Amino acid sequence: MRYEEQTIEGRNAVLEAFRSGKTIDKIHVQKGCQDGPVNSILREARKQDTIISFVPKERLDQMSGTGKHQGVIASAAAYEYAQVEELLRLAEERKEPPFLILLDNIEDPHNLGAIIRTANLAGAHGVIIPKRRAAGLTATVAKASAGALNYTPVAKVTNLGNTIEELKEQGLWFVCADMEGTQMYDLDLKGPIGLVIGNEGEGVSRLVREKCDLTASIPMKGEIDSLNASVAAGVLAYEIVRQRMG
Repeated sequence: MRYEEQTIEGRNAVLEAFRSGKTIDKIHVQKGCQDGPVNSILREARKQDTIISFVPKERLDQMSGTGKHQGVIASAAAYEYAQVEELLRLAEERKEPPFLILLDNIEDPHNLGAIIRTANLAGAHGVIIPKRRAAGLTATVAKASAGALNYTPVAKVTNLGNTIEELKEQGLWFVCADMEGTQMYDLDLKGPIGLVIGNEGEGVSRLVREKCDLTASIPMKGEIDSLNASVAAGVLAYEIVRQRMG
């Protein structure tokens, strides 16, 4: 199901969006607003674990397209998020060992869209992103995915490390991209696998990296020291594809 609107303004509209079950990634609330309607919105947001950002009125005025924000602007997902169980069910339906791509702090929507596109073409059963410090399923992401969002489910989780632990109990093992890791051609990347990709600046965070079973590096011959995150995801995903086909 696709949502038409990505930005919702005004107290009644935002509260109605929550109560109708729309997926709200984040709300921006004017600092100092503590009246009844705003408190109702904050209560709904906390119930759904939506990110809440308190900002000055000037910031809301800049963001507003209508000029009638009433102290509240919400960012709704352009597409619905899946549950992690749905990704595993898709693998089961295809009679394939699960292949998931997990993204740690990918904040650029173009990168997220490109990775979802790669995930689709490489036959991955879905993408998992964290709720915080990450791009959500915006219209920009949908466009960059070139239609892949219609076919490749994306799940959003509160804690990536905990999700990895839970998936390990279901038989998956995890490899993360790391410049200091073992060259990818020397690793056995077959079977039920989760590929973890971090952002260009910091890579995969230490807490998430420690949960992974292996670290994989991509051989690089040039003068610069790192690949764009979506390119790195593509290179490693297709090494997994190559080994699965072999």
